[in-house]
Amino acid sequence: MTSFDIQPLNRFAGTSAAIRRPKEIAYFSYDDDHQYHLDERSLRYYYPPRLGADLSKGFDTFKQLNDTVDDHLDSLLKTIMAVEGETGTKCEADIITWRGMMTKIMAAPFDNMGGNGFIEENREHKLEQRRYQHNQSSQPGAPSQDLMSYWGTFFIGTNFETVLNSHIGYKFETLSLLPAPWDPTSREYIESRENEIVNSHAQYCSIVKTGIGKAKMILGGEVDAVWDSKPDNKDDPINWVELKTSAMIESDRDMLKYERKLLKFWIQSFLLGVPKIIVGFRSRMGILQRLEELETKSIPGMVKRSGTGSWDGNLCINFTACFLDWLQRTITTEGVWRIRRRDRSSVIEVFRHEDSGHGDILSNEFVAWRMTGTFLGA
Repeated sequence: MTSFDIQPLNRFAGTSAAIRRPKEIAYFSYDDDHQYHLDERSLRYYYPPRLGADLSKGFDTFKQLNDTVDDHLDSLLKTIMAVEGETGTKCEADIITWRGMMTKIMAAPFDNMGGNGFIEENREHKLEQRRYQHNQSSQPGAPSQDLMSYWGTFFIGTNFETVLNSHIGYKFETLSLLPAPWDPTSREYIESRENEIVNSHAQYCSIVKTGIGKAKMILGGEVDAVWDSKPDNKDDPINWVELKTSAMIESDRDMLKYERKLLKFWIQSFLLGVPKIIVGFRSRMGILQRLEELETKSIPGMVKRSGTGSWDGNLCINFTACFLDWLQRTITTEGVWRIRRRDRSSVIEVFRHEDSGHGDILSNEFVAWRMTGTFLGA
């Protein structure tokens, strides 16, 4: 076992390491039944929701995705195979993973991280945390844990402001999305979105080439919507929109918690090249009160100038560049490796979990595809 110590943080301070702007190289969709399609059928368009909307409405008909089954990297690798088959060129990268895993790494200097190798999440730990959260009792008269997750925030215990997971905002997304640009969409549909059944099965997933420091990466992740439309020129940036929810800020304590949420908001959008974040602020009982538009690139500066300085964007970038460089020099043999950070520890451990094979993290289909190299004309 070898380890990488996050502390002292000041060694990562200064001008940020080199960054390669994320560029979409492929995409795929999950439909309303969460079936994979190599197309953009689940692409959605942003249109502002009505303030005063009840984020609890439709909870009884909510079609929630059962994500307890681990799909590993299958859909991401399947899409990469399609790209390689079409172009006849291997997608070169030092790291291939989901955006969520890279978010954990990049946030590590200011957050807790857990995960395992290639790089993939520790599923058992995630499910255990979710079971713990689900079994917590709510305060008398307060919304249930399940209802609050439907609003878009996961909480733990009786402190409803302790964040356990990302702020997904299923209902807020449904209120904010259109299946087509707004101009051909009927007014009737726009105004009836509050009655739409919320279904978390459908997703549009963007796959990008990017890089931090010396590491070249291919990352895949869900994007919520496009602001206008995707450009015809594939080299032009896409005006993606990320949708988030948060409780109304009513105290200095609330502001500090929101500032900490902004760390994840920023990293998630930064990694996929999402330029704009729309935050829907809700009341304690789930009523949408106001909207705030944030430019992703401006968030670190905003936190530094106006906040408490609880995190530093350049430091996150530099840490990630150093850690990934160290990781590549550490993992030089075959097998399945695990990346682990224990609770309240500043040390990230890396060790070989299996001496050979790929632990189902890589699909057999993808391994065979890369071994034969037929798409390269071999």
